Parts: sequence; C-alpha cells; structure tokens
Amino acid sequence: MSDIAALAKKFFDRIEQGDISVLREVYAPNVEIWHNTDELVQSLEDNVQTLQGFAQRIPKREYTNRRLQVFPGGFVQQHRLVGTRKDGKRVELEACIVCKVENGRITRLDEYFDSAAVAKFREP
Repeated sequence: MSDIAALAKKFFDRIEQGDISVLREVYAPNVEIWHNTDELVQSLEDNVQTLQGFAQRIPKREYTNRRLQVFPGGFVQQHRLVGTRKDGKRVELEACIVCKVENGRITRLDEYFDSAAVAKFREP
C-alpha cells in the first residue's frame, strides 16, 4: 500500500506546485471526478481545465494538515487547502478526497467541500 501512499503524495505535491500535468500521470484515461458541490462527474480533460483555472486564480496554494488513510484499492485524504488569490486575499477550504486506485492510477475521485468556502475561491 506504500505505492498508493506515494501516488497520493505525488498527486497533491505537484498540484500544490502548480504542475497540472501530473493529472495525466496519476489518472486513468477513463477517470471519473465527482464533486459534492455540483454533483457533476468530470472527465480527465475537464478536470485538467478546472485545475488549470484554479492554479491561475490561486497562484499560491498549500495543502496543510494532510491526513492520509490508505486502504486496499485506494485512499482518503483530508486536508486544508490554503491559498492566496491574485488579489492577495487569503482563502481556506477544508476538503475530503476519496480515491479509487487500480493498476497504479486513480480511476475515481470523489471530492467533498463546503460549498460556502468554495464560493470564496471562485469569487471574481
């Protein structure tokens, strides 16, 4: 299960650094990404666009208080996403990410956020 823990670390470390290309390395081609705030399922390409926009809006970001639990076939990570928007405003978001992993790739990611906190991240 250390390979799943390494996958989770690589995924969050590289997104934190703004390296969205990591998605093509860690996601299975047919990955499904679901968000509790809109109940939509995204494809890999949709999620690449979402996270590229996120990295542009929140140029400084850090996943703090990471709590990773690995289990056969996946992992759960809880963390606080702390970011600084382009306008200098600091934003925070508690998150719970549940991932299913097969053959070393994430095949499903379920994302749980507080919708009110998400709105602050999306403010113009």
